[in-house]
Amino acid sequence: MPTTPFESQSEKGTETWDQLYEALAAEPRRLIVFSLMNEPADERLALPDAAQSPNQPTDPESLRLRLRHHHLPKLADAGYVRWESNPFCVERGPHFEEPALVLRKMTDCGVEYPDRLREECIVIGEIAENTPD
Repeated sequence: MPTTPFESQSEKGTETWDQLYEALAAEPRRLIVFSLMNEPADERLALPDAAQSPNQPTDPESLRLRLRHHHLPKLADAGYVRWESNPFCVERGPHFEEPALVLRKMTDCGVEYPDRLREECIVIGEIAENTPD
């Protein structure tokens, strides 16, 4: 029997939030979500291009392997994206709005992010550059 209101919270709800934060914890995954946000809903994006960061230069084959075996399965398991191997591409999944909402709120909040956050995250950096003073 729960002893606090927090203990009665559904574990599934907690898992959903944990999954969402984990999905956005790596820059290639944030870039995929951000790239898809900036395209029409039915658009497919070529990989690894949609996940390539100038902050973390890497050869395309290495990124392709990391995407295929780590990043894309994490996003797809949550229903955030669908992806294909041939051609190697990604599109919005049935739960895409969940990570998109979090990134949108981060970008629409009008916060001036500290230099370190702007410099180390291409998504935040790009938003900061395009925000009027």
